[in-house]
Amino acid sequence: MSLQARALVTSKLLAEAVKVQGKMRILDTSWYLPKLRRNAKSEFKKRHIPGAAFFDIGQCCDKTSPLDHMLPSQKIFSDYVGNLGISSDTHVVVYDASEFGAFSAPRVWWMFRVFGHSAVTLLNGGLRNWELEGRPVSDKYVRPAPTEFKASLNRSWIKSYEDILDNLDTKKFQVVDARPAGRFRGLDPEPRDNTEPGHIPGSISLPFHSFLSPSGHFLPKEQLQALFARAGVDLSRPLCVSCGSAVTACHVALAAHECGHPGVSVYDGGWSEWYTRAAPEHVISEGRGKHL
Repeated sequence: MSLQARALVTSKLLAEAVKVQGKMRILDTSWYLPKLRRNAKSEFKKRHIPGAAFFDIGQCCDKTSPLDHMLPSQKIFSDYVGNLGISSDTHVVVYDASEFGAFSAPRVWWMFRVFGHSAVTLLNGGLRNWELEGRPVSDKYVRPAPTEFKASLNRSWIKSYEDILDNLDTKKFQVVDARPAGRFRGLDPEPRDNTEPGHIPGSISLPFHSFLSPSGHFLPKEQLQALFARAGVDLSRPLCVSCGSAVTACHVALAAHECGHPGVSVYDGGWSEWYTRAAPEHVISEGRGKHL
């Protein structure tokens, strides 16, 4: 069964596709904020979808950057993915074990796409729903044979601090922030030390969990379109997404993709970088100075 054209796949369809044994690789892409004290790799070793490999966004990144899990170079991504047994004609399915149903998996979905690999699909509902539906998990892992993967970075889908700063005047693209509303407004603390909450001037708040149903599945296309419309996001215009460190921002990217947007860019530095580098007048907050 081909999943090639899908951004999202149900547990049922994935279970059927696994039986066909096509050129497909399943990746557990779980990652958690340090304050949650969850070790994603240790959890993977105890339970994962049979045949899955572990994709670590804390390792497949630019380790020279002071910021968390910034995009790696083409070579680093190619080598890392190739060592997971993924070649340029492998269909990749990503999921995570978050209680949300999706937390870090959309980031890896976007990473494959920004590196030129469109044959990537997200398991809708994640491991949470895979298990709720009674599907098998395993603690067995067989290291795949390394292969060659050729990445080709689409730089137009990445925005830098300078791009965001310039956009304050030019307004060439919309900026959507996926953090919870309290952090966006500056009323709730950030999860990282030495960072106050707030937002980029002119940005729009659309918390990542807004795109998910209570069951942890992405909302249907019509509801996603309505969500963007209510927030004042014009899906016919260029769109850049942001969050704390460009992980949950990718929920917005995936949702916009489902609605037909040709290509959402991501501010990779996110609020972690903006708060550190921006002038005080470019940090908009209702509760400035209360959280440090």
